Amino acid sequence: MSEQNYTAPDLALVGETHVAAYRETNGETGYLWNGVPTLLLTVVGRRSGEPRTSALIFGRDGDDYLVVASMGGAPVHPKWYLNLQAHPDAEIQVRDARIPVIARTATPDEKPRLWRIMTEVWPNYDVYQSRTDRDIPVVVLSPS
Repeated sequence: MSEQNYTAPDLALVGETHVAAYRETNGETGYLWNGVPTLLLTVVGRRSGEPRTSALIFGRDGDDYLVVASMGGAPVHPKWYLNLQAHPDAEIQVRDARIPVIARTATPDEKPRLWRIMTEVWPNYDVYQSRTDRDIPVVVLSPS
């Protein structure tokens, strides 16, 4: 799929308005988005060195938090994922809890199981994968 033919899906989840409402209300507004749980991920920008925050759908695997770098099936990885690759130490906010985490991309051996967890939370991830030739990563956020 070429980048010029790509039409972005509704990315309202990742907007500054969602992040601001989530922060201001400690998740009272914004924790649930279309019936699924979201967290705020704050990571250092790989170029700017400034903190960057994104609202993301999440799942759980034991103590770990899982997020998917889908960007709706875009042909490129989301910037937050590239930032995590450069700076894996990050912070998440889940409702009113702020949790330091270390991020890593799921290994090929564990990805199918973690992908199933995430498609149970948000089935559209399978649709997003069908829109792109890139392998959409599952990111494991482990409390540090």
